[in-house]
Order: sequence, then C-alpha cells, then structure tokens
Amino acid sequence: MAATLLLLSIVSTACSQSNNDANGGNAADTTTNAASGTNAAGGTNDAAANGAANAGNQPADAAADAATGGKGTLTVYLNDFDDIVKPMFEEQTGYKLDIVSGNGAEIMSRIEAEKGNPHWDVVWMDSMPSINGLDKQGELLTGWTPANASGLTDFSKSFVPADGAFYPTGTHAAGVIVYNKNEIKAEDAPKTWADFANAKYKGQIGMADPAVAAPAYPFVSWFFQDKGMDAGKDYFSALMKNGLHVYPKNPNVVEALKGGEIKVAALQESNAYVMKTQGDPIEIVWPEEGAPGSVRVAAIQKDTKNADAAKAFVEFLLDPKTQQALIDKGDESYFEPSVTGVQAKADRQANAKLVVAKADWAADNEATIKQWFSDQSVK
Repeated sequence: MAATLLLLSIVSTACSQSNNDANGGNAADTTTNAASGTNAAGGTNDAAANGAANAGNQPADAAADAATGGKGTLTVYLNDFDDIVKPMFEEQTGYKLDIVSGNGAEIMSRIEAEKGNPHWDVVWMDSMPSINGLDKQGELLTGWTPANASGLTDFSKSFVPADGAFYPTGTHAAGVIVYNKNEIKAEDAPKTWADFANAKYKGQIGMADPAVAAPAYPFVSWFFQDKGMDAGKDYFSALMKNGLHVYPKNPNVVEALKGGEIKVAALQESNAYVMKTQGDPIEIVWPEEGAPGSVRVAAIQKDTKNADAAKAFVEFLLDPKTQQALIDKGDESYFEPSVTGVQAKADRQANAKLVVAKADWAADNEATIKQWFSDQSVK
C-alpha cells in the first residue's frame, strides 16, 4: 500500500508543538514569518522568492540605534524559541534582535532565494545537515571560536566542524516511538524501528515529512547512513507498503494520533512529552538501538555587517543559563543540552540514547534522499 504523502508547505509556523498553537509558536510582534519554502526537489517557490526580496531587511531606525548605543539590529532566522530568545538576548546584551521564523523548508528556501543579497546575520535551526551544506557553499563565517565553546559536552564537541562554521546548542530526538495505549497493549507495541514494517501495524503509523519539517530529515538520514542508501530505500519502501502516513510536520502527526487516524508514530520528542504531560493516552518508547537525533546549531553569515552582535548571540546560546531557560520555559524544552551545567527535563528518560548521522554525509545526500521521498508521492 503506497504511503500517504502529504507534502504540504505550512506557512509562518515553526516545526514543533507550541504552547500557543499546534503549529509551533506565534512570533512576537517584531517577528517576520518566512514565506512558503522549498519543495522536496529543492526548488524555490514564488512566495519564498518574493518574501526574501521584501522581508527580513529591517534596519533599525535612528532612534532605535541611539537607544542601543549605536548597535545595529541583528536578524536571526530560526524555527523555534522565537518567543523567548528575543527578550532574553536584548536584555542581556543591549543588541536589538529581529527574528524571522518558519519551518525548516521555509527558512532554507529563504536563504537560497537571498543568495547574493542575504538579509540574515545568524541562522539557528535543528537542521545541521542543511547548515553544513551552507558551509560547503562558503556562506558561513569560519575560523571563529566562541569564548565559551570550552563548555561544550564531549557529545556536542563532536559536531563542531573543523572550520568552526557552526556550533551546537542542543540535540533532541527527531523521532521516538509513540503509541496509543488505549489502542495497543504494551506487550504488542513496537519496540524497535524494524517493528514499523510489521503487518500488524498496517496503515497505523505516521511520521513527519523530511522535505518540510526541520527535524524529519535528520531522522531519516540516520537510517540511510546506518543501513546504506539502497537498504535505506528498502526500509522506508517497506514502511510505505505497510501504509505509512507522512504528514507535513510533527504537530500534524500529533493531531493524527489524537484523532485516531494513526495509532503509532515516529514523533519528535518535545511533541511526544507534551502529549504525555497533557494527559493524552500515549506511551513513549526509546529504542535500544537509539533514537535518531536532530542537532540544533547556530551559524553566522560570512558577510554580516553585525559581526559583534552575531558572535554575542552564539555565545548567548552557549551560555548554560540560556540553555537552562530554554529547558525551563521554552516550547521545545525536551532536548539534551550542548553545554555542561544544564539539567534536562526531569521526566525525560535519563538513559535516552541519541544517534546522529554525520553532518557531511547527511548534507551530501540531502537532495537525493528528499527527492526520493518526493518521488514516492506519485506512485
């Protein structure tokens, strides 16, 4: 049975469950929402191009510059935490911050459309392969080390490229196994990723679209790297023949679980834990082989005219106090912090195992894998 591939681009939303709405967070008044993003084949639609030409280029006025001692306005493209980082950063540093928010496809489409005339200073997303791709294209500031980079955990240090083009600010499970315990008994629930191909779950499983949701590509890329390209295609083909439902983003997967359209999901961990804390009848399984992780990284645009503010923003993100605040107050609060001295959520599984595809490999194969998923929609 062919997959239900719902390759839709949802405009002006982040990729994860929000405290404000199911589509991942309403930005503050000064936030600009990204236009609709790339299709799975990597093309840029007119909305993205038009939005890139007209939005995001928001210089501070003279009064604002005077109020901040002449400091310019920093423009950050991101897909989560838009409601919390702006007031924290501005209060701590005195720099003004403009945020452009969107899902992973929207942000990357915008950056692509702006090549030659970038409006962004910093990009901060849980899309390490895509950011690594920008590094390969020579779009990022390199050769700089944040003053507090020494505080990175050993796990997170492994993600810093040799040229210092980006720095990790945390890693979350791009997918854990979630099942409706009112529909499936614990002894009958899937325990491994291989179980998703079991015929007893036919038509009952859902996941987010790797061409749209920022963490969904890191999720699928791990399988392709771990198994090999051909075996990776065989694995997901088996899931699709088993009736796999593919939704645009993780909040759509949540709604499908709640509505009974599916009974099992590969669901991003913050969405999963929020469901559980809200009393939804689900259980979370961390597979012994590991949950594919999505690394949130921050990178600076190589020709930024706000280099001091951009570097201050990255150092702000690597500050243990900032990461603790993101965990304590953020809408994407379930993740493994990238620096020492930070406590993860108490109800997050203590021995949670994360496995991450290598950034270079995932970046080199991103277009191929996304195109393959896109092709399945016409079968």
